Amino acid sequence: MSSAATDLGHHDAHDEPRGLLRWLTTTNHKDIGILYMLFGLTMFLLGGFFAELIRGQLIHPANHLLTPEVYNQVITLHGLVMVFGALMPVTAGFANYLIPLMIGAPDMALPRLNNWGFWLLPPAAIVLVLPFILKLIGIGNGPVDTGWTMYAPLSVQGGPGVDFAIFAIFLLGASSLMASINIVVTIFNLRAPGMTMMKLPLFVWSWLMTSFLLIAVFPALIAGSAMLLADRHFGTHFFSAAGGGDPVLWEHLFWFFGHPEVYILLFPTAGIMSHVLPTFARKPVFGYRAQVYSYWAIAALSVVVWAHHMFTSGMPVAGQLYFMYSTMLISVPLAILFFCWMGTIWRGSLSFETPMLFALGYIVLFFIGGLTGLVLADAVADQQYHNSFFLVAHFHYALFGGPIMGVIAGVYYWLPKITGRMYSERLGKWHFWLTMIGFNITFMSQFFLGVAGMPRRIPDYALQFASLNTVSSLGAFILGAAQLLLVYNVIRAAAGYGKRATNQVWEGAEGLEFTLPSPPPHHTFEEQPVVA
Repeated sequence: MSSAATDLGHHDAHDEPRGLLRWLTTTNHKDIGILYMLFGLTMFLLGGFFAELIRGQLIHPANHLLTPEVYNQVITLHGLVMVFGALMPVTAGFANYLIPLMIGAPDMALPRLNNWGFWLLPPAAIVLVLPFILKLIGIGNGPVDTGWTMYAPLSVQGGPGVDFAIFAIFLLGASSLMASINIVVTIFNLRAPGMTMMKLPLFVWSWLMTSFLLIAVFPALIAGSAMLLADRHFGTHFFSAAGGGDPVLWEHLFWFFGHPEVYILLFPTAGIMSHVLPTFARKPVFGYRAQVYSYWAIAALSVVVWAHHMFTSGMPVAGQLYFMYSTMLISVPLAILFFCWMGTIWRGSLSFETPMLFALGYIVLFFIGGLTGLVLADAVADQQYHNSFFLVAHFHYALFGGPIMGVIAGVYYWLPKITGRMYSERLGKWHFWLTMIGFNITFMSQFFLGVAGMPRRIPDYALQFASLNTVSSLGAFILGAAQLLLVYNVIRAAAGYGKRATNQVWEGAEGLEFTLPSPPPHHTFEEQPVVA
């Protein structure tokens, strides 16, 4: 890899700004990336707080920690905050910070749009959570309480909290579309000379697919939310059978967005795996082209399988067969990704620093989530397990065991590059093992609860489920407490404590970002790199 002097013409005439105004007005991709990540971390802690309330309520039968009404509100906010407030922004933060560095670009292609996209998020979070806070001081009926899927006709008949949630979705959708368009334009137009599409780092490829999916499917959720708002306040009947509408239409619109959303959350962290694993295996990534083609295949299949979430809503046999087999087909490119990750570490010179531990944990937990997903993809078995705790456990193995473990691996991997300081390895390993132990105690027991027949979304349960629920809640408390170690490690490194990081940070790390100082300068490339 060589460098050639090239006039980038962007930012070069400016000094690095300081103070609060820097963070409010910045168009620098690294600043905006950090803002996204801090916002995501804050919402992760808030969503985790709601999760602890849920498990506190379910720790034993006939508990009165939460009323049934508040319990419904808390489980709804937990889902919405974790998916839209935590995971999507924090992965967008990685994209903003890393993609220009990885492709040798001076910044994102549309920096002002980048600033606007981020600053839509705080109002969206406030609109979503504000009714919950107001209710605590005796104002209003509280937030949305329909479950994060907001199924009609329940959401048509719900209180004002549903309207707050709809407006939050509008803002979140606008933010996501702005970010996606910016990422696509940046990747296609600002790559360094010599960086062909088949030389793109896999994290960049994963975000290109994520952006295409977001642009394709988020408008369905926005349109459905607008129709829901019209039904609630303007006399339309899109989702009212009494007025000639169809309540199941909402399910189609929601899941046309909702199933690809799983891969929107998965792709960026799958991309992270393809950087962490080769670094600590000290081997080149295995199956680069196979992974790229798998991304394409998964993205294409993810938009044609949405109705497997609706087997229990009623569907013709032909429809059930189509959605069952098409869903199972996704396991083929997913298996190729797993095979490539295993091929990368096979016979490598492995070391087990914290990012590698979380990457290996990702593979194990997401593998369990994938296998149990095949059970739910079976149209017959799904009738038994769909509305049970089996689905809750599968969902969390897929989305916590996958994307969140991947995000944490990425945080530990690039934190020294971003802050210039190494985190505490000892605390990082404690964080990993407590997370793995707490997570498996929490959610493995929920598989058994589901098989035994415990329904999901209930604030109380029969005595026969008491023991496993107590175990699950104790595991959740361990899991929640463990995340404070991550917060401490991030704050410690950001505050300038810890060993100074080298430019390469890790012995086996490769990529343009690791040719830069740690942390990278405000104006990244004085000379645009040329990729050989």
